[in-house]
Amino acid sequence: MRDVREQDIPGLYELDADSAVHQYLGKRPIMSIEEAVETYHYIKGQYKAHGIGRWAVIERASDSFVGWCGLKYERQVREDMDYYDLGYRLRKPFWNKGFATEAAAASLKYGFQTMKLREIYAGAHAENIGSNKVLQKVGLRFIEPFEYDHMPHNWYGVTKSEWEKE
Repeated sequence: MRDVREQDIPGLYELDADSAVHQYLGKRPIMSIEEAVETYHYIKGQYKAHGIGRWAVIERASDSFVGWCGLKYERQVREDMDYYDLGYRLRKPFWNKGFATEAAAASLKYGFQTMKLREIYAGAHAENIGSNKVLQKVGLRFIEPFEYDHMPHNWYGVTKSEWEKE
């Protein structure tokens, strides 16, 4: 994993233009490379504003853009709180190969050991079985169901002390 770079824009486009990737994200894939450029600038803006943002996930063997993962300072999904969100989004050819789990675990480690965060949260569409499994596998605990964008989601969290016990 590394900071996103301009060279990742075509990969961001391929990722977010895929309707399968957006099945549990409101079914609104992007339609242009310009939208991928906006995503790139949004991520870079997170780095500047909050010192953290999603990282590019790169397959070592092929140097291919797999997707993104990492922490993001969030205030919109759960309007009742500010928090650091663990998220990931991968291109379909890389699903079910352990990339999301490995990247999510590394993100938690960075958040707790390097950033010294006390807690990290994540949300997943209730029907996205794969994403819910990844969050549980890396140690987040289910807290409650919630609605986001008129869809049912599951809310997860883990404190540093809970994570250290894993």
